[in-house]
Amino acid sequence: MSVKQVALLNKKAASVKSLTDLFSILLEENLGEIAFSTSLGQEDQVLTHHIATNSYPIEIFTLDTGRLFQETYDVLSNTKKKYKVPIKVYTPNSQKVAELVTQKGPNSFYDSVENRKECCSIRKIEPLRRALNGKAIWITGLRQAQSANRNTLELFSYDASFDVIKFNPLRSWTLDDVTKYLDKYQVPQNTLHQKGYISIGCAPCTRAIETGEDIRAGRWWWETSKKECGLHTIKS
Repeated sequence: MSVKQVALLNKKAASVKSLTDLFSILLEENLGEIAFSTSLGQEDQVLTHHIATNSYPIEIFTLDTGRLFQETYDVLSNTKKKYKVPIKVYTPNSQKVAELVTQKGPNSFYDSVENRKECCSIRKIEPLRRALNGKAIWITGLRQAQSANRNTLELFSYDASFDVIKFNPLRSWTLDDVTKYLDKYQVPQNTLHQKGYISIGCAPCTRAIETGEDIRAGRWWWETSKKECGLHTIKS
């Protein structure tokens, strides 16, 4: 993977708007195995619908941290039933989880940013490494408008942490664009979205947001950090 290759992809896709055309560019390049990571949130449900209904040769996977909301598992079940596509599930190393909980308790992530990142590393980052092993392209549902940390997001970028090209086809979408798409195609959604939960992660680390708050304010709400778990390294 090279910076030059990413630059060429961004140049080729610069004036392209539709999801279908963006995916056509990606697939025509024939860069290697492609994987899409879904958290089963609204943006990712848009992409699951698009990938499944077009029968793209793209692996869909999700990370089950062991601390998700029941409503999130319901979305996974409903999505598999509706689209009849496999969604591969990756879970944390059980021994690592057992050691963490034994040594620091089940809620150590509330005690410090370091502890929270340790929990994220065990439950999310290590399983993601396994999921992306051997993959050339990693598709995500990231959007520029999701947070200040993501406003420099590009359509294509090289992620050195996982040695893959990251493809962000919803980069310029607004939340309104996302919800209109989901409603139009009757895509399964998490019922928590109707209760003020916009960005949904693990149950102990997610709360509903108040009117006027940033859409990611409900994630790790007790922190004042940049509130990223380490899955996505965003250039600033």
